Amino acid sequence: MGTQSTLTVPILLPHLKCFYEHSLHQGLTRPTRRLCSPTSAPASKVPKKPKMQATGDAFPTDWSPPPIEFLNPPARGAAGPQDLRRLVHQLPEKLVPTQQTSDPKRGLDSLEELFLNLACPNQKDAALPEPPPDLFTSGSSESYVNSLDYLLQEKREQAPEQEREKLLLQECPDINSLDLEEDEVPLKPEHRLLLERFSVSLQAIPTVHPGETVFLPRQHLQSCILDCSHLEPQNHLEELFFRSPPAQQLSYLCSGLLSTIYLGTPHHPLPLMQWLFQLLTWPPETSSRAFDLLWDLSVDGLFRQTEGDLNLWHPSLQEIVEAFHNLGAHDVHLVPQEPGQECAREQKSKTSLRQPEPQDPSQEIALDISLSFIYKILTLCALGQPGAYPDSDLLGLIELLCRVSLDTGLRLLPKTDLQQLLLLLLQNIQEWPGKLQQLCWTLSSVSDHHHNLMALVQFFLDVTSRSRQLRGQLSLLIIARMLDQQDTLPVWQEKAQLSSLSRLLSLMRPSSLRQHLGAETVQPCQEPQPRADAELDHKACYLCHSLLTLAGVVVSCQDITAEQWADLQLLCMQLDRHISTHIRESPQAMHRTKLKDLAAQTYIRWQELLALCQPQAQYFSPWKET
Repeated sequence: MGTQSTLTVPILLPHLKCFYEHSLHQGLTRPTRRLCSPTSAPASKVPKKPKMQATGDAFPTDWSPPPIEFLNPPARGAAGPQDLRRLVHQLPEKLVPTQQTSDPKRGLDSLEELFLNLACPNQKDAALPEPPPDLFTSGSSESYVNSLDYLLQEKREQAPEQEREKLLLQECPDINSLDLEEDEVPLKPEHRLLLERFSVSLQAIPTVHPGETVFLPRQHLQSCILDCSHLEPQNHLEELFFRSPPAQQLSYLCSGLLSTIYLGTPHHPLPLMQWLFQLLTWPPETSSRAFDLLWDLSVDGLFRQTEGDLNLWHPSLQEIVEAFHNLGAHDVHLVPQEPGQECAREQKSKTSLRQPEPQDPSQEIALDISLSFIYKILTLCALGQPGAYPDSDLLGLIELLCRVSLDTGLRLLPKTDLQQLLLLLLQNIQEWPGKLQQLCWTLSSVSDHHHNLMALVQFFLDVTSRSRQLRGQLSLLIIARMLDQQDTLPVWQEKAQLSSLSRLLSLMRPSSLRQHLGAETVQPCQEPQPRADAELDHKACYLCHSLLTLAGVVVSCQDITAEQWADLQLLCMQLDRHISTHIRESPQAMHRTKLKDLAAQTYIRWQELLALCQPQAQYFSPWKET
């Protein structure tokens, strides 16, 4: 018991008194100081102040911020407990006693001397080494300044290396100027086969049609002069307007004086309406004023007309052509085609075709605005006076609008105004069943590219019976024309369209199209044979993709009855047999994958139609003998 009691008694070192007093005096415990709440603050002998009575104040009036000396790094002689513990671990083993020390009293004495030297720097002890200078000054500004100096010195050392790199680049020839064509680089046969095996074709089936070159960049504006020679002024303002020069007349239009003169009058001069219509082709700041006045005058005349007076003004077909020419259109045909005249037009269009020049974006915007104004005026005329144009002019106007809308600069723009106008023009045709065949022949020869013709079919919305009939008939005619089968199949019999389409599907397989396209290109190919075969395969898949899309339009425009249910089932079999099974997908030809996806989607859509229109009496079996 006596020995145990002696072991639990703490050993007080009289020499450590100096260390504690010095630590408290130098602020050793200041880094561990923290702000205490008023409830946890230590008791003080200073008399307490009365509590604040105001509830709105968050702090007392005599409050002062605590000292911020704890933010400063400790002095060199005063170290915190953590720094002392780190220093002890960094000292040599000779100065720090370990557990293997044979004499515990000697180790205790050495530890006591170490603390005395750290706490009382006045006592000289040559045996202990001076701590490293960066131990307690790592957070000071001197270390930051030294790091900046080091970075500047490193940058100075890298400057000569950068100069040497510049000299080497100047001495070396330009890499872009080196002529490294593939034909000049000799490749071994095994290397060429490896490249052809793992090469990926960048050609894909485009989602946007290529378009036609219709509008060329305009160098200058066409002059529009108001012919007032045969007009008699009705008032002083109109007389002043007639006698003014063209520039002054445009100023009257832009200022709104013409609205004051002519709005509310029963008669509007014909030259004035023609002049305003031609001004729709000018820049937007002028065309917008002309469109507003022309629209107001047309609506005013529409409400003022009676049953006996139907003289609502509408632009003639020649005036519309002149407006398109003023916008930059070239080689625009207006005469409707007969079934045997499409070859002459194709030759003429091929000879007159020129490479499109890049247009200014501002001109493309102005062109779109002018075309929108023209379409809206024509829509108002078609609504207000349906019988204003004869059937021949309607066919020519529909062809003109479709040809103009295939321009390359208008491919990505919406066609809402055009689609509404086309629907009204179709409804205004008097002899519709007789003019349908002529209209289909005319529209099928508007372009020679299958994708452009597919986009032309999409101009006619499937919302009316006439547009639905035109879409189906025109799509079937385009398919037969692309396969040179327009004269051998009864494409004009409405009930025989699905049976004709089933015969055309057997010719739409990619291998047959590849032979058909290869027979057209009889010129010797100067490119390597694998590359020529890849391009021919891409063209065949591209054509098959457009034809299959048109085939889906033909089926969607048909009213599937019990009589046509068997033809539709045969179409599904033909699609699966001749197209889907003949497409071999490959990582080097992604256009085949897109074509196979379209074939699968078309097959699923036709199967849904079969399920909806399934006859109740009997089912069609291709193996059943009839």
